[in-house]
Amino acid sequence: MALPLEGVRVLDFTWVVAGPVATRILADHGAEVVKIERKNPPPLGNRKLGLQCDLHRDKISAAINMNHPRGLELARRLAAKSDLVMDNFSARVMRAWGMDHESLRKVKPDIICISMSGLGHTGPRSSYVSYGPTLQALSGYTLLMAESDGTPAGYGYSYADMCGGYTGALAALIALYQKRRTGEGQFIDLSQFEGVTAVIGPALLDIAINGRTQTPPLWNSQEGPAALHNVYRCAPDGADDDRWIAIAVRTEAEWQRFVKAIGSPSWANDAKFRTLYLRMRNREELDANVERWTRERRAEDAMMALQAGGIAAGVVSNGADICARDPQLKQRGFWAPLATRQGRTHVTGIPFKLSATPGAIRTLGPEVGENNDYILGEILGLSKAERDELIACEAVWP
Repeated sequence: MALPLEGVRVLDFTWVVAGPVATRILADHGAEVVKIERKNPPPLGNRKLGLQCDLHRDKISAAINMNHPRGLELARRLAAKSDLVMDNFSARVMRAWGMDHESLRKVKPDIICISMSGLGHTGPRSSYVSYGPTLQALSGYTLLMAESDGTPAGYGYSYADMCGGYTGALAALIALYQKRRTGEGQFIDLSQFEGVTAVIGPALLDIAINGRTQTPPLWNSQEGPAALHNVYRCAPDGADDDRWIAIAVRTEAEWQRFVKAIGSPSWANDAKFRTLYLRMRNREELDANVERWTRERRAEDAMMALQAGGIAAGVVSNGADICARDPQLKQRGFWAPLATRQGRTHVTGIPFKLSATPGAIRTLGPEVGENNDYILGEILGLSKAERDELIACEAVWP
């Protein structure tokens, strides 16, 4: 079955996470994604296993020296045979190489160029270099996720990169659709800062509409008053003594169901827990009582007991839960297997399934320059002698 983006070629200058996520989405659905890479990129990990395989699967790689005039010439020739050029450098890099949209229009008038810079191509900070955690700090996430003592925290993994990556793929599809309608390419100035700011949620609206200073929500409910509303430690599961459950109780009816589900302990009849207001005022003591109950139970058992009683409760998943135990991900085949020389590895699946032309995960991530012969020989039509000469003059790395 043909993949929906077959016939589309993407010249990929992206690196780290945000850009590779965008081009991975396109590659999974059939686009030929040609990575242009330097000989020794930052040591981010094994391309055949783990995160780097996940980010670069279904792509091909050429090691081209962009600091060599003949390397630049090769890159421009590849752009002339591509539908879309994508980068996630700071705003000035592609312009310095003469690989910006205005330059590439001279070799391919209908080219689409997407620049996924951190802060966009205009404004006083347009030349700044950024990474996901930087953008999360600039947009307020780091403070909004502060610890209970006020220490700024932020995400352990780069949420901003995921926002940028999915936004970049969406922008590419919109531009490709417009090109199909009009025959014209365009330049897309994508600010990852704006992408992650746009999904802050209620806090952003509260600032914009009410002008209120935001404070970390900690474990407080942001949708409405609730108590209990926290995570509670559970009994160890074998050697894993870091098991937790999240529980939320909002209404009086939910509170009554919760009390019944945990066996109607005597402390639940205390006057200090009689109303939602009082439960919120005495939150610390309430949480301590609840945790005495959860500590005697496996997280999964506590979750099932509470859910059976009509209470919002769920295991706080760790890596093993997500990768090996989650029944929903397992049934939908989210963890896609790929064959390696050592056996099998798994990568994250495609989170949407087209009924007629679903995407497919086909190959491991390429090593740097692994596909030099195909890219230079098949796409550009260079003979072996010409390719060898480019290697000899260090315009291309073997």
